[in-house]
Amino acid sequence: MALSFCGNDRGSNAYSVDKGVLDNGCFVDALNLVPHVFLLFITFPILFIGWGSQSSKVQIHHNTWLHFPGHSLRWILTFTLLFVHVCEIAEGIVSNTQMESNHLHLFMPALMGFIAATTSVVYYHNIETANFPKLLLALFIYWILAFITKMIKLWKFADASLGVQHLRFCITALLVVLYGLLMAVEINVIRVRKYVFFANPQKVKPAEDLQDLGVRFLQPFVNLLSKSTYWWMNPLIIGAHKRPIELKKIGKLPIAMRALTNYMRLKDSYEEQRQKTEDPDKSPSIWKSMYRAFGGSILLSSTLRYMADLLGFAGPLCISGIVEHLDNSTEIDRTNKTANMTFGVYFMSSTELLQNTSVLAVLLFLALVLQRTFLQASYYVTIETGINLRGALLAMIYNKILRLSTSNMSMGEMTLSQINNLVAIETNQLMWFLFLCPNLWAMPVQIIMGVILLYYLLGDSALIGAGVILLLAPVQYLIATKLADTQKSTLDYSTDRLKKTTEILKGIKLLKLYAWENIFCDRVEETRGKELTSLKTFALYTSMSIFMNAAIPIAAVLATFVTHAYIEEVRLSPAKAFASLALFHILVTPLFLLSTVVRFAVKALVSVQKLSEFLQSDELGDDSWRNTEMSMSLEVGKKYKHHGDTKTINRKGRYRMDNYEQPMRRQLRPTETEDVAVQVNDGFFTWGSNLSTLSDINIRIPTGQLTMIVGQVGCGKSSLLLAMLGEMQTISGKVYWSNKNRYSVAYAAQKSWLLNATVEENITFGSPFNKQRYKAVIDACSLQPDIDLLPFGDQTEIGERGINLSGGQRQRICVARALYQNTNIVFLDDPFSALDIHLSDHLMQEGILKFLQDDKRTVVLVTHKLQYLIHADWIIAMKDGSVLREGTLKDIQTHDVELYEHWKTLMNRQDQELEKETEMESQTTLERKTLRRAFYSREAKSQTDDEDEEEEVEEDDDDNMSTTTSRRSKIPWKMCCRYLSSGGFLMVFLMVLSKLAKHSVMVAIDYWLAAWTSSNPHNQSLADPFINATNYTKNDDTQIAEHRSYVPVFIILCGAAIALCLITSLTVEFLGVAAATNLHHNLLNKIIHAPIRFFDVTPLGQILNRFSADTNIIDQHIPQTLESLTRSTLLCLSAIGVIAFVTPAFLIALVPLTVAFYFIQKYFRVASKDLQDLDDSTQLPLLCYFSETAEGLTTIRAFRHEARFKQRMLELTDTNNTAYLFLSAANRWLEVRTDYLGAVIVLTAAVAAIWTSSQSGLVGLGLTYALTVTNYLNWVVRNLSDLEVQMAAVKKVNSFLSTESENYEGSMDVSQVPKDWPQHGEIKIQDLCVRYDTMLKPVLKHINAYINPGQKVGICGRTGSGKSSLSLAFFNMVDVFEGKIVIDGIDICKLPLQTLRSRLSIILQDPVLFSGSIRLNLDPECTCTDDRLWEALEIAQLKNMVKALPGGLDAVVTEGGENFSVGQRQLFCLARAFVRKSSILIMDEATASIDMATENILQKVVMTAFADRTVVTIAHRVHTILTADLVIVMKRGSIMEYGKPEILMEQEDSLFASFVKADM
Repeated sequence: MALSFCGNDRGSNAYSVDKGVLDNGCFVDALNLVPHVFLLFITFPILFIGWGSQSSKVQIHHNTWLHFPGHSLRWILTFTLLFVHVCEIAEGIVSNTQMESNHLHLFMPALMGFIAATTSVVYYHNIETANFPKLLLALFIYWILAFITKMIKLWKFADASLGVQHLRFCITALLVVLYGLLMAVEINVIRVRKYVFFANPQKVKPAEDLQDLGVRFLQPFVNLLSKSTYWWMNPLIIGAHKRPIELKKIGKLPIAMRALTNYMRLKDSYEEQRQKTEDPDKSPSIWKSMYRAFGGSILLSSTLRYMADLLGFAGPLCISGIVEHLDNSTEIDRTNKTANMTFGVYFMSSTELLQNTSVLAVLLFLALVLQRTFLQASYYVTIETGINLRGALLAMIYNKILRLSTSNMSMGEMTLSQINNLVAIETNQLMWFLFLCPNLWAMPVQIIMGVILLYYLLGDSALIGAGVILLLAPVQYLIATKLADTQKSTLDYSTDRLKKTTEILKGIKLLKLYAWENIFCDRVEETRGKELTSLKTFALYTSMSIFMNAAIPIAAVLATFVTHAYIEEVRLSPAKAFASLALFHILVTPLFLLSTVVRFAVKALVSVQKLSEFLQSDELGDDSWRNTEMSMSLEVGKKYKHHGDTKTINRKGRYRMDNYEQPMRRQLRPTETEDVAVQVNDGFFTWGSNLSTLSDINIRIPTGQLTMIVGQVGCGKSSLLLAMLGEMQTISGKVYWSNKNRYSVAYAAQKSWLLNATVEENITFGSPFNKQRYKAVIDACSLQPDIDLLPFGDQTEIGERGINLSGGQRQRICVARALYQNTNIVFLDDPFSALDIHLSDHLMQEGILKFLQDDKRTVVLVTHKLQYLIHADWIIAMKDGSVLREGTLKDIQTHDVELYEHWKTLMNRQDQELEKETEMESQTTLERKTLRRAFYSREAKSQTDDEDEEEEVEEDDDDNMSTTTSRRSKIPWKMCCRYLSSGGFLMVFLMVLSKLAKHSVMVAIDYWLAAWTSSNPHNQSLADPFINATNYTKNDDTQIAEHRSYVPVFIILCGAAIALCLITSLTVEFLGVAAATNLHHNLLNKIIHAPIRFFDVTPLGQILNRFSADTNIIDQHIPQTLESLTRSTLLCLSAIGVIAFVTPAFLIALVPLTVAFYFIQKYFRVASKDLQDLDDSTQLPLLCYFSETAEGLTTIRAFRHEARFKQRMLELTDTNNTAYLFLSAANRWLEVRTDYLGAVIVLTAAVAAIWTSSQSGLVGLGLTYALTVTNYLNWVVRNLSDLEVQMAAVKKVNSFLSTESENYEGSMDVSQVPKDWPQHGEIKIQDLCVRYDTMLKPVLKHINAYINPGQKVGICGRTGSGKSSLSLAFFNMVDVFEGKIVIDGIDICKLPLQTLRSRLSIILQDPVLFSGSIRLNLDPECTCTDDRLWEALEIAQLKNMVKALPGGLDAVVTEGGENFSVGQRQLFCLARAFVRKSSILIMDEATASIDMATENILQKVVMTAFADRTVVTIAHRVHTILTADLVIVMKRGSIMEYGKPEILMEQEDSLFASFVKADM
């Protein structure tokens, strides 16, 4: 048949124009081609020239992007235009089949129109990015021409009295409207931009965000197509493959999404409500303010969601259409053809078009693509809104925290944990609620629509199926709430377990030395047992929830089809069966999610309640000084007899008060008022409850002088400072500040407060860095030695994420901060409390007297150290919340002799203590020592192979780029196997088996359904071609019986499927529990039995992480991910299998699809992992920052640094939000792509089925399965990447499982060791060499010594001389690689460790107590009688104290023994050593950290109670071993001197003698 434009049917003269040119339909169609061809001719050269010139340049950067007015509208109209063109082409082609010869004019112009429309949008996009509007003129002309030609066509149709009933008329009318609208858009651009026809065109700059090249989140600025497919994410996601995504790469947020912008939006609507309400007590509703601020986006998202849901129903309907019309030939009787001929061509109605299966297949494809696009867009909008809301809420909470009244914090109305919960939990709850809230109103509509459609397809029996679903929905809700409860209880147990684990790890050295590790290990195992019980419940509920989700649709389908077989007269056709099957699948998701959404809604209500309570809580009053309404008049000054300058005090003299008796003051005449910095008149202040804490305060702080505030503990000294700073509530009275002072106060609080930042940042605290000043401050606070110890000097991070400093070090940094600030007034609240005497003196002399006073700064100092009073220019003595005395020391000496004498006695006592303290090794040196130890072990850590670091190192080498790339995209199969094998092979086997069985049965059900519905009563075999399966009119009994004979098998299959669903969900979850049990058990045992060296080199935090975060992932997250992954993968595979079975042709199309899918998942997994890490790593600092601020409120407010802190908090929030936004955009990127792939699968399946014209039942089966693929493809990838992230936890745990254990066996059997060994306590050390690790140098070299039974031996030497290593060698805790220690004739290296360690006793330098009872701490094995324990306590002088405690021996010991003083703790350790009646006691520097009194007790006990035992004392201070029988002096790992102390003392040049001299 010839191809001719106008066709050449017999008898029609297609080319005649007798009736007038325009009355020839073919000519009108040809006319329609003109605009399209014109556009293509003009734009192609421009595009080619443009692209050619562009390719020489780099890609246009986004700072030139510009949107012309009506930008989005143009895209929407163009897309609609394209869709209408597709309809026009389809209509043309189908009409063409009705003609004798081919009429190209029916579809050719439409095809050209499609190409032209596509070109127009590409062209427009290029003009827009290059910002060259003049070229838009071509488009303008095109729209006008197209509009005119289509108008002519429509007018001619109307002439020929064709109307709405004809499809082509409707299409043409639509096109006229669209071209008209596009023309209007174009005119608008000309009107606004004035680029042509106007004298001066408008100059326009791109959006502010786009000019800022730091903004990398382009979603709001790209065009509609890129927006909906996330095309702009491509470079980021594909680039992640080459090198990891870092924070720099994701840049900053666009202005509209920043926390500050959203905070302003939320705050304005919140404040607006506050103004509107008359009732001041009623709090403004947060819901309303959220709606005001973010309602628009929620509405947009909901609209998109509705559109997606409605389009979702197109799937089942199209399937039903395709299956139904597959049998009816589309050839329509040619009889009615002539009736519909106008212009010599055929006009069809729209229903006719929809009966064409190919058209339906294309429609199905378009509907799927659109539905998925809308759905993802809706998700994205809600997520963006949720993130914006979270940012706004965080800023709101933070601003509120900065204004919280201190009384709230200290009276416990607002605890830190509450604030942390608000930040970490409540804001996230609200964010999640926003993510899910469109579901709240979309789902009911979806369910109702679904039920209506089912009813339309199946009649009454559909209602039964829907009823089943609705009845089971509450059960799901119930399970969901139960799940939440179980999770809570699991959390409690795991917190408890973590606490116990932490204790063990902190006291591991002691546990090993006492051979108690197994007892404490069992304590943890016991808690873990409870946790596992709870986890099993959790697993049970989770599997029930999964089971319900899988079983409900099966049950519903079963109920529906079985009742349909018995109720309805009409046979069930394949079309209806499979459409309803697809509908049931659609219905399940909303029902399953509804329970989750409802739960989140309930949680959100609670969260909002908490938030509004928090936002309503008390704030600080506006203080008068904020308005600086202060005029210190002379009158005020006259009331005070001012005293002259006291700068001439002799500061050099030893603190004696008697030095200056002579009066040095001249009385001032009233006119010479000296400045007063702060003054309080008649002040009554309170901490919230209306009882005043401070009453009747009248004081003044003289400018430029040193004022000291003294008094007993708790008399209100600190409160007085805070009252002056405006932190307390004023009942009455006034605080006056001189104008220039209030905004410059530096304040060091009593409880030191540090930021999580470097040491330098903590000291400069936002002031500019000045090297000289900084150096001076550090010297004054004697911080240099401490800084030298830190790994990176003053650039070391301290605080939660860095190094923990001791109290004294922290306090000195806080004082340094106050000194460094360039402020007029410095408030120091008891800066000496945590410092020893040398440091206090140094700080007083250098820091306060020299550094501050030389600058003439006003200093207010609260202190207990009365010996400094002689330096004070002004003294305020307080008692019980009011001022006792105020004046100079001289005044007090003359007027209040009693007080003065009292002070003098106190000072003498302090002096004696001082002398005592100088003898002791100062506390600071100790602190420095602990710090040094911490770093020693840290450096060693760098030698150990921490995998994470290893990976980083590998990634840094650019040479092996390709290898890293492949490694980053690999799935950790090895770890998966490791995890599964931990679960036990039986469970794995069961899981695999039941999973496969379940999916096979599911396929079988649907296959049976296909056989049943297309069965033919005369011939039941499926293989036969189905002969007109739908047109059944005969309705005799045999046929019905035949029809029903399929029911029993159907019921059996469904029952089996439901049972298998239950089995699979249970096996997966319990496999998870088994794996978790094993992994934790092995981890704990490995770590507890690891050699002590392991704990020196592995940071505690790292070990704890394995027990907290990683164990939690293994416990709760991996099983669910695994279940979801296997389910979605198997679903996709079974679907592809079924389609391939129905239409083998599909396999050809499968190859490119699989390749595409492989690359998508490969790129996504790598990028997703990086973004996930970024999200996690940016979240932590944000949470820490809140708690940090809440702790340091007073300091921040005193310094007046609120604005700086707010700024920092906004930055942290934005960083975290950026990471989170990118992560969710990446998820959308993936989902859009996998959804489109799914749509292509459906299209290919449908087309293949139509062309190979298979049996209708099977086609229905194939298409229903193809539809499920679209839902599950993205889950496969998401779960894969989740599993990959979660397997990292298994990997980390696994890395610890390979650590070597200590050798517990020994070469001797326990039975060979005498029961009472060691009886005498004789120790022989022969040629002993010891090292900590095979890699390290020996710490003890060839040591020989002999200790008689019952001798008291002292070992001394400088730090690092190997004293402690020797004590560890007795217990075989270190690697003895040469020589031996023989105790009572047995070589200790041969003994089993448990035996050896349980027979010796040791008292360690740091006292370690465990939480529990006193009994547990003295005798965890529970082998001793109470009398024995009381005896031990009596020897340690603790008996009376313990008796006084409630419960006696069963009295509670808190974590770390915090409820006893350090001295008492050390005495408990002594009692512990005594309880174990061993004949050898080793004391490792046991007196280093205790006061004189306790030390004396210790010495006495050792001499009396341990008189008959061998005692080896490792001495810190030599005078403790002067009474020993034998002294060993060590240096660098060898023995230098050995003998009786008296003899060694006599040798002038002996080391021992020099030690003793130095110690005196």
